[in-house]
Amino acid sequence: MLSRISRLLVGSLFIVSGLIKANDPVGFSYKLNDYFAPGVFNMPWLDPWALELSILVCVAEIVLGVAVLFGARMKLASWSLLLLMIFFTFLTGYTAVANWFFDNPQSATTGFFEGLFGFTAREDISYMKDCGCFGDAIKLTPWQSFAKDVVLMIFTIIIFIDYKNIKPEGIRTDAINLSISGALIAIFALGVVGWVFPIWFALVTFALLLAIKQVMQSDTRDWVMALGATVVSLGFSLYCYWHLPIKDFRPYKIGNNIAELKECPPDAPQDVYKDTWYYKVGGETKSYTTEEEPWNIPGAEFVDRETELISKGCEPPIHDFVLEDMDGNDLTEDILAEPFMLLAITYDITKASEEVQQKLNAINEGAMNDPDGGPYMYGLAANVYGEVNGYRHANQVSYDILTGDATMLKTIIRSNPGLVLLKEGTVVGKWHYNDLPTYEELKASYFR
Repeated sequence: MLSRISRLLVGSLFIVSGLIKANDPVGFSYKLNDYFAPGVFNMPWLDPWALELSILVCVAEIVLGVAVLFGARMKLASWSLLLLMIFFTFLTGYTAVANWFFDNPQSATTGFFEGLFGFTAREDISYMKDCGCFGDAIKLTPWQSFAKDVVLMIFTIIIFIDYKNIKPEGIRTDAINLSISGALIAIFALGVVGWVFPIWFALVTFALLLAIKQVMQSDTRDWVMALGATVVSLGFSLYCYWHLPIKDFRPYKIGNNIAELKECPPDAPQDVYKDTWYYKVGGETKSYTTEEEPWNIPGAEFVDRETELISKGCEPPIHDFVLEDMDGNDLTEDILAEPFMLLAITYDITKASEEVQQKLNAINEGAMNDPDGGPYMYGLAANVYGEVNGYRHANQVSYDILTGDATMLKTIIRSNPGLVLLKEGTVVGKWHYNDLPTYEELKASYFR
């Protein structure tokens, strides 16, 4: 019974976790790039393969989740599951410990590991904020992610120990197991993530695999079922790569107002700091709290003050949306105030397609020549002036290109380039370069 419960929990969670990452394979590849960076795992040679590895991990999670639920090829499945969980637990543990080092740079423990491994806490690991286990859908702290994986590892070990006793079951047992798994997936998808798609994905995938299991009786049946699960999950991940995530969990999703999300509510909690004052009194330096008002002590001489962050207050969901022209002029507020604004976002113009750029040029020309007055269009890039200027001349780009932070641009849209339409600061449309509309289509849908 304990083994069965473990299979249901691990299998269901792996399917949902894999789907969340498969929904945004480009975003997960950015997280892998962070881990490959110098100061972390120092494997920059893997950067060109980050996207392929991202899709591989997503598909592996889903297929392993399905295999565990069906009890198919459990020797291979249990070993693969164990190795994957060791990898995930190491990754989340590394992230948690690295963040502890970053938050406690003066600790003796930090100094010991800096000397042992040759890293500098604040410089090398400052960007390791989360593992990306659930993409942008669920933001867990590093220690929460690690604790989650430790619990999953316990269930995985139970499955691994008992794998010899786990065999494919009959249709009745499969129906019961998959019904329970479907209920667990629904609870997690709707109650935690707020996304109905995992339920439909599970229903379609389970039905397909049950049909294969009933029709086929040969020894290759399990491999055909694995192939079916692979094709379905790979197809979904590739669709989201070739277009855009079908569910946008980022603050720049359609319907969100960027200006509003740049501010915290008036009643939001603020940062709380603690000051420690050092004053020399009677020739001896002593420490005081602010409440002790050491400056009112007769003869006290100020030496130093240390400020420590006790609790972090509100951080607005959007805190890095700043757009500047090549002269350094901030145009952010002007852009957000426009009735309509088209943004052609190319976080790295050196990787942009010339063919796609011509489509963007045509959209801008349509807006400029619209007798009813079309919206203004800006390009956004994170490249230096020389690269931007060279790109504009080479591709006859007629609109101005502003600069912005690369991470911010990657967060806005998972496409290089991609097109975003704002209406008074609210995101009303987003298009992958494979789905760019014509200006006439934009006008018919948005500019009536």
